[in-house]
Amino acid sequence: MLYHQRLTRGMDCDAAHHERTGVAMASVVNPLQVSRFLQVYDESAAQRGIQLSIGFDFHKYVSVTLATPTKRPTYPNFRPDRSPIRSGEGYWIIGFDKNNEVALLEAARLYDLSHSNFAEHLQSLKAFYADPTAHAHPHDRCTCIAPTAKKIVGKVAYHGDRWIRRDFRGQGIPKIMAGIARGVSLAMWAPDFLCALVARRILDKGSVYGYAHCEPGGSILQLIEEDIVDDDCLVWLTGEELRSLVDRHNINELIVAS
Repeated sequence: MLYHQRLTRGMDCDAAHHERTGVAMASVVNPLQVSRFLQVYDESAAQRGIQLSIGFDFHKYVSVTLATPTKRPTYPNFRPDRSPIRSGEGYWIIGFDKNNEVALLEAARLYDLSHSNFAEHLQSLKAFYADPTAHAHPHDRCTCIAPTAKKIVGKVAYHGDRWIRRDFRGQGIPKIMAGIARGVSLAMWAPDFLCALVARRILDKGSVYGYAHCEPGGSILQLIEEDIVDDDCLVWLTGEELRSLVDRHNINELIVAS
């Protein structure tokens, strides 16, 4: 598929960057490993009548989400009018049904927290607005009491804005989306952490896959003009755990399980 070609080009660029900067090549992601991992989930989606694609233009993403019935408005951290995402630092996944209609959506972006941490990034509202002083309402606030959030630093891949059309629910689609997003994030960024903020009711339904850790109090959020009030848990993987998930041995287990 097209996104496999783009990922390969991205990994070639990463390798060139490592050569220029002198970073050990051992840290470069194995593209064959990731390709095999992604293929498992890509084929699972196709078996359910879904054609997956990936995009990088978030203006286009917002136009798609606005035209998608029943989907909640996209949070400002994935909207370029509030939080621009530079090229190579974000992507979105879209799934089309056999009639070429949108069946699923998800987005991801990379936060550079080399001089901060995820708790601080949330509470300063910089996770949602590139310039909180310009875009945040005076009464907007975010509290993060999840202890590990202060330890989530470096290159942080953040996943969110997931939507699955009702007629595709209950078919294992969240597990497929999680697999694709993890493989793409590893290939593009090799992050130090991968995380998301998830409502407790969704966790209780068992619709969140692949995260090794969970803590309550990840984001107690109020965004006035966005009409957003949340109390979400923090879920995450370390970079090492993400690499292990894409390991060949784990892929064999996934094939058997599917």
